[in-house]
Amino acid sequence: MARERLYLYDTTLRDGQQTQGVQFSTAEKTQIAAMLDGLGVDYIEGGWPGANPTDSEFFAVRPETRAVFTAFGMTKRAGRSAANDEVLAGVMNAGTPAVCLVGKTHDFHVTTALGMTLEENLENIEASVAHIVAEGREALFDAEHFFDGWKANRDYALDCLRAAERAGARWVVLCDTNGGTLPAEVRAIVAEVIAEGIPGEQLGIHCHNDTETAVAGSLAAVEAGVRQIQGTLNGLGERCGNANLTALIPTLLLKEPYASRFEIGVSREALKGLTRASRKLDDILNRVPLRAAAYVGASAFAHKAGLHASAIVKDPSTYEHVDPGLVGNERVIPMSNQAGQSNLRARLKDAGIEVAPKDPALGRILDVIKSREDQGYAYDGAQASFELVARQELGLMPRFFEVKRYRVTVERRKNKRDRMVTLSEAVVVVKIGDEKKLSVSESMDEMGADRGPVNALSKALGKDLGPYQACIDDMHLVDFKVRITQGGTEAVTRVIIDSADGQGRRWSTVGVSANIVDASFQALLDAINWKLVRDGVRPA
Repeated sequence: MARERLYLYDTTLRDGQQTQGVQFSTAEKTQIAAMLDGLGVDYIEGGWPGANPTDSEFFAVRPETRAVFTAFGMTKRAGRSAANDEVLAGVMNAGTPAVCLVGKTHDFHVTTALGMTLEENLENIEASVAHIVAEGREALFDAEHFFDGWKANRDYALDCLRAAERAGARWVVLCDTNGGTLPAEVRAIVAEVIAEGIPGEQLGIHCHNDTETAVAGSLAAVEAGVRQIQGTLNGLGERCGNANLTALIPTLLLKEPYASRFEIGVSREALKGLTRASRKLDDILNRVPLRAAAYVGASAFAHKAGLHASAIVKDPSTYEHVDPGLVGNERVIPMSNQAGQSNLRARLKDAGIEVAPKDPALGRILDVIKSREDQGYAYDGAQASFELVARQELGLMPRFFEVKRYRVTVERRKNKRDRMVTLSEAVVVVKIGDEKKLSVSESMDEMGADRGPVNALSKALGKDLGPYQACIDDMHLVDFKVRITQGGTEAVTRVIIDSADGQGRRWSTVGVSANIVDASFQALLDAINWKLVRDGVRPA
């Protein structure tokens, strides 16, 4: 039996931009649009032309995409024709092949928020959609507050949908704008709408995540008959976010009954780029990726308990619902004081290190890990540092360079504009072979940004490593986490650093000391050494 087509509508660049603290530049919007198009979504909603300078500029230079590029706006205002409404004209002038208009379908919002009659609102919907169609564009109608409107006044909410359908809308999208409708309600209401004569192949679903059920609600709507799903990458969106396409896409492709019933524009091959796309978006936004995110999170396929790791080695399906490679993610066997030799051997194998089951080094490695965790180290979140410890015990750790000394100073002083600034200066001396190299770097904080002593130290350490410089030039620090363990005068600082490189790899390292700079330096050293090892660099 032929599979039915589901259409994915991405609104990251519009609804996602309403996330608190998120503001895309034109260049970032262009980059994200290309990334979404590469994944294979069917529609990319670029924003609201005329609503702000960035959106207007983006539509002026919008990239060519395979996906249907869509402009967002609202229905015309009462008392004027669609052709003479300057706000609607701004949206139409963007020249996109598709236009999505939002309109009220909850009678309370029509009379209270808009201050117009129910009949005027119906005329606005029908005239606006008809205007889009007459201009040769694909028309979409976002039925705002539809589910609340249906529960309050079913007949009027349905009249709004029929007005858009009558005018020629390709898609009528049912919006759970407040995010409070639960999946069972979504399924039942969608089924009733279809029973009233609005065909499912013309219906879309737009869920918000205020009850943590946006993905479940979207899937319930699909099961009831809708054939378009709206959402955002990483679940961005106002308040608690929108339905997360990062979870929906692999679920539709890999899980039953969806995989055998439906076809989507994302291929199995493109799906392998999902984790990278998710993390790239966070990188653009300067946000720390959610480790526990379904499918794409760093912990999505992490197995900490010894019992789990032992079973995973025998058959990954014992504790994994899908193969992590299908979504471009990877399995992680963290090391911690709960670890056994099964975890250890599995983790070493992932690092390309084969160790015999009876090798006495296994016991030594476990002893070192457990001893260090008693001192405050945490290796379940710092896999790269664990690997370096294991290599050291196995005699497999190359000696690339030696740090002879380092110094960091912090000074408060006035700059040329007579403003007080903090200047951090770091000096690092390393020995590579028989040659000593001294590097100095400064880091100045004038605007409250994180440009302190650790930043200066990182720049100095990576400034001149001689024969290794080409290897580390594409490294950059992604995240920096500090935790104080124990307490009082015996407090210890644990620093975990996340690094990334131009190959798309991301790794975590840990340092522990009573001094935060020392702890940071340990983690920075581990980050560089792991990169050199993994790139197969030979010691000078």
